[in-house]
Amino acid sequence: MNQVVERPWGTYEVLATGDGYQVKRLVVKAGKRLSLQLHHHRSEDWVIASGSAEITIGDQIHTAKSGSRFHVPVETQHRIANPSTDTELTVIEVQLGDYLGEDDIVRIQDDFGRHDAAKA
Repeated sequence: MNQVVERPWGTYEVLATGDGYQVKRLVVKAGKRLSLQLHHHRSEDWVIASGSAEITIGDQIHTAKSGSRFHVPVETQHRIANPSTDTELTVIEVQLGDYLGEDDIVRIQDDFGRHDAAKA
């Protein structure tokens, strides 16, 4: 069984890893959102598995539902938010790149005080 990692916005679980890729399941609590962030070494592809989402990619904001798909290029600001007040959001995330470590998260804005835009 894979380890579920707790975050202030919900949880993530690594489902698969390989050379240059990683697949995660993100579960975002009702009313929570991830930081506005970017990555220097990886792109991400998201599929909304269940729930509804507000997706920010660059300067565009999308309303999404189950089955919606999005691509986030390397070095593009992005965020996943769960606008629901009572339902969790589940997202399958595929990361592609030469480095997939958690320390390649540059937070531009964060609801939980984990801001580090100076790294951008």
